[in-house]
Amino acid sequence: MSVHTALSAPADTPAMSAPAAPPRPATIEAARIRVAAIPAAHPYVRSIAGDEVTVLGELIPDSRPAGQWWPPVRFDAAWITAHADEFDLMHLHFGTESFDETHLTQTVTALRGSRRPLVYTVHDLSHPQLGDQLAHERQLDILVRAANSLVTLTRGAAAAIRERWGREAAVIAHPNVFPLGAPFPATPARREITVGVHLRDLRPNIDAEALTAELADAAAELRAGGIPVTVRIDVHERVRDAGALERLRGLCEGRDGVDLRVRPRPDDDLLATELAGLDACVLPYRHGSHSGWLELCWDLGVPVLAPDLGFFADQHAGDPTIVTRRTGQGLAGALRELLDSAGATRAGTAQRAALQEARRTLRRAERQSVSADYTRIYAAAITRARP
Repeated sequence: MSVHTALSAPADTPAMSAPAAPPRPATIEAARIRVAAIPAAHPYVRSIAGDEVTVLGELIPDSRPAGQWWPPVRFDAAWITAHADEFDLMHLHFGTESFDETHLTQTVTALRGSRRPLVYTVHDLSHPQLGDQLAHERQLDILVRAANSLVTLTRGAAAAIRERWGREAAVIAHPNVFPLGAPFPATPARREITVGVHLRDLRPNIDAEALTAELADAAAELRAGGIPVTVRIDVHERVRDAGALERLRGLCEGRDGVDLRVRPRPDDDLLATELAGLDACVLPYRHGSHSGWLELCWDLGVPVLAPDLGFFADQHAGDPTIVTRRTGQGLAGALRELLDSAGATRAGTAQRAALQEARRTLRRAERQSVSADYTRIYAAAITRARP
């Protein structure tokens, strides 16, 4: 199961047309409630499975290149009609941007005709993979209205759904992203303070150039004030805008305390190690709703500086190690506030290790509540859909 899947919905690869080759199903185990999750291979989804719920394995087209994202096979009217006896409900998270509105309408109509309810967890009121949000907003109009049950991750998002569509969404917090049974990455303690930002492949919601320029200036200001800060800027070597990458190089060249690292996309283990080695992480978003990246940082005990947009501040409301940068606030001042916040820990210290273990304990309990909440939502949706 890929951590990257939680942080990139869909993955950082172009969408492709529907497969011509027949898909191969993964092995599934019997359970009382069989959930066709869209997508199935996602860290959030694995929190749903329990004693009464089985999430059907992902359908993977034989023709799909290794590691290639593919439009979800099950989110299709023909598949639903042909396989309605194989699942009890469909649970949509995301991954529909490759489909047009007609496809969505036909799919939800097929679900209704098959008496298979649709549960929709609204992760993204603003789509991170898109610049122009019009098509996504039209999809939301179809899906939010058609869903038998709605879920979202924060109270702020639930309020926005209520205001726009007049519908109530249950609020279920995003569960852990870093695996509960995995050892935490070992990172060395250091005097130098490392502030990191991951620009990934420069997808549309990444404010790469403006933020990089601000970070370089903030590093100079903090260092001049006696704070030994290094800003580490990570970006994939394969990006969506090669010109922007060259401009990033220019912005960082010759700047003290700025380390631009252009390298291959890291695997899950390396990504977790890199994040765990930070004293603070800056989220680089220009728009968005919720952040799996923030959840991974929280699991690893890394303080987070978030932009004042979407519902990032609601994901762990009241946690002093998540600071929202106020409008007009200088980046150096926001970083000082974050680094000085109550509970902020340094990488590689005993305090960081203790915080990680304490949060893991909370995540274990949360995992049980998430599974129980979804079991109740599923059972109620099935009962209402089948007279």
